[in-house]
This record gives sequence, C-alpha cells and structure tokens, in this order.
Amino acid sequence: MGLFDRLKGDDAPRVAFFGIDGVPYSLIDEHPDVFPNLTELKESGAAGPIDSIVPPESSACWPALTTGVNPGETGVYGFQDREVGSYDTYVPMGRDVQATRLWDRITDAGRDATVLNVPVTFPPQRNVQRMVSGFLSPGVDKAAYPDDLRDYLQANDYRIDVNAKLGHDDDKTEFVEDAHRTLEKRYEAFSHYVEQDDWDLFFGVFMTTDRVNHFLFKHYEQDGEYQEEFFDFYRKVDEYLGKLREQLDDDVTMVVASDHGFTTLDYEVHFNEWLEQEGWLDFADEDHSELGDISEDTKAYSLIPGRFYINLDGREPNGGVSEDEYESVRDDLKEKLEALEGPNGNPVADRVVTREDAFRGDHSDIAPDLVVVPNHGFDLKAGFKGSEEVFDVGPRNGMHSFDNATLLVDDADARITDADLYDIAPTILDLMDHDYDRTEFDGSSLV
Repeated sequence: MGLFDRLKGDDAPRVAFFGIDGVPYSLIDEHPDVFPNLTELKESGAAGPIDSIVPPESSACWPALTTGVNPGETGVYGFQDREVGSYDTYVPMGRDVQATRLWDRITDAGRDATVLNVPVTFPPQRNVQRMVSGFLSPGVDKAAYPDDLRDYLQANDYRIDVNAKLGHDDDKTEFVEDAHRTLEKRYEAFSHYVEQDDWDLFFGVFMTTDRVNHFLFKHYEQDGEYQEEFFDFYRKVDEYLGKLREQLDDDVTMVVASDHGFTTLDYEVHFNEWLEQEGWLDFADEDHSELGDISEDTKAYSLIPGRFYINLDGREPNGGVSEDEYESVRDDLKEKLEALEGPNGNPVADRVVTREDAFRGDHSDIAPDLVVVPNHGFDLKAGFKGSEEVFDVGPRNGMHSFDNATLLVDDADARITDADLYDIAPTILDLMDHDYDRTEFDGSSLV
C-alpha cells in the first residue's frame, strides 16, 4: 500500500490481476517443474480449469472477462463484427464494448486502477490512473495515457505485441527470440507500475503466451523440435509472475487467469468454401467472393470463428430466406454442421450453439444465428477470397479451446469448480469489498 493511502486510512483490500492469454490449465498442472511459482500459488490459494465463452476468441473473451457479461451485452463477438442491417464489418475496439468494465466500476467509487495491455481497450481511457491499450492498438504513441506512461514505455522499447509473422517461418528461432523480448518488456512495465502506482486494481495482460501457443503448441504436445524452447519461454513466464507476486503487499490478492484454453491444431476449416460447395452460399459476381457480393440465393454465410448467419430477408440487405423459413433453414444447417467430419474422420463440431442459448442482452441484434464450438484439432476460418479447399493446413499448429482455461486465486477460500470466464469479474469485486448488484453479471463470485 502506498504512503498516501496509509496516511488517509484507506485499508480496503486490493487486487492485482495478471492475464496469461490462452494458457491452458493442464499445462501448469502437469508441469510443476516449469511452473514452480504458479504451483506454489495453486497450492496456497485456489486453482482450477474453467470454461471460456462462446465463441472462445480473444476479442470477445477479454470484454466478457472484464465485464462479467456475454457478447449480447458487450456487443463484441470476435475480431470482426457486422453492422446492423448491412454486410459491412468492422474491427471492434474499446469504445465498441458496451458493458461496464471492472476498472470503471471501481473508479466510479473513487478508487484507482492501472490497466496495461488488455486487448480491446483502444483508445486508452482517461478515467484511470494510466492505461496502455493492448492487442490491435496502432502503436505505443497513441495507445498510452498519460504522456509520462507513453514516454516511459517508448524509452524502454515496450512492445504491444510480438511480431507474429515471424512464427510463419519454418525456422522459429527469430520468432522465439522476439517473443522473449516482448515478454521481458511487458514484465518490466508491470513491475515498474506495480511499485510506482497507488492502485486499488492492477490489471495487466501477457499476450505473448497466446502467440507462442499458436506456433509452438504442437511441438509441446507431440515432443516436437521446439518443445524445449516452448518450456523455456514458460519458465520465464512463471519466473516473472513469481517476482510480481513478491512485490505485492499483504492487502493485495493476486489473480491469474487465461481467456481460453489451447490445443494442437490439425486442420483449418474454411467454412465459406464449404457453404459454397454445399449450395448455401452464392455470389452475385463470380469474379468476386466478398461478403458484400453475396446474392439472394445465399442461405447462410460465416464469420470467424465458426459464426453462422442466416441470410434473412428484412435483416440482411440481400436476404433470400423468409422469416417463415428461418427456423427450418437454421435447423437444417445445424444438423449438417453437427454431421461434418474432417479428413481424419473426427467431427469438426463439439457442439453447435443457437443464438438464443449463447447470447442475451441489448446488443444481440448482431449475434450469429449459430456458433460452432470446435472439437480439438479444428480451427474455424471463414474467408471470402475463394479458398479452394475446405480443410487446409496453415502456419499455425495451435488453436483456442473452449475448455481448459486457467484461473488461480491467491485466496484459499475461493472455490473454483464449474466456473467460467463470467465468474472472474464478480470475484474480483468481492475480493476488493466493492458492492455490486449480482443480477448485473452472467457469472457469480467464487469467494
């Protein structure tokens, strides 16, 4: 606790949250030698696997985790969302998140927050002590508030994200080196502001873990060429989290969580190619294959990851499916998706979820009609550029999973069973003794 807080007699408990994007709980649980610090946290506090959200994609997950509500309330469903009444799409940013963030709740109550590198937070907010926006931000110069944060980060060669293109090379050496540099600079910034700021909530996210998993996860699970580099990277992640824990005062509870799990990727599934081959998707101009070019003969189209939209008359500009046909067309598509198998004979879908079962809220008007939650091994793509194959192999060998996300809480009274991403926000508020209306959340406190 800072000197000013001690002088003013503010003894309310505080929370330091550290996100480890895409880290599966089983990785930590099965390798205590790689994760001695997180293992100690697990044994002295509470830990376990939790479920992610539908769909388990970072751009949708982090708004859900930081608000405690589903995409129907946040208004963010993925890296690409569609405009109401249009085929136009956009990349959601911080201002597109329509639900109340954790740090907004506590700053409205007169407490302070430091927020570093959380995805889908650009541009940085000015109601917090300081913020540097995370993934998809254009650069530190525009992503950091206030100016002294920008100056510090630029002087220390801070990186918002790793250079993921390096992961496409067969030789992963440069990618691994870049990942280590990015991780190191993230830790230095976290450590600096954990010490410097009089925060009540510290909220920082390590994004590089997700990147490493995308390009090295199969090497980890199948004893591949870069397995030891994978473990070396995670030894450093654990070391940094251990050092950050040592910096925290006694009135601070440390929380560590991931937004989704991870698994080995075997096949990319190009769903718009599949829809076109199956007669569900038709383009008005054969020379083009973009979302805006679909014809009235189209019955459905897809956006990543595994989101399907019925081309509904009155909702889509070229809608060719009447309201009377909607349910039967959707049921038919759901049945076909559930039956779809990959080249290895495995079902692509673990399950197919309807919009009514997955999404609730004021912003469900742009919700997909169906979402495929994939089985392990299948990464769900869309693509409007005329992919020739439904099943393909790309440069990535790891993919997100709905199950096996991570949650660790440095509180032995926490109960992490049958939990999911929506439970994290109310749990943090309870740990901070912050009053809230429990009906506002899709999850519930675990303490």
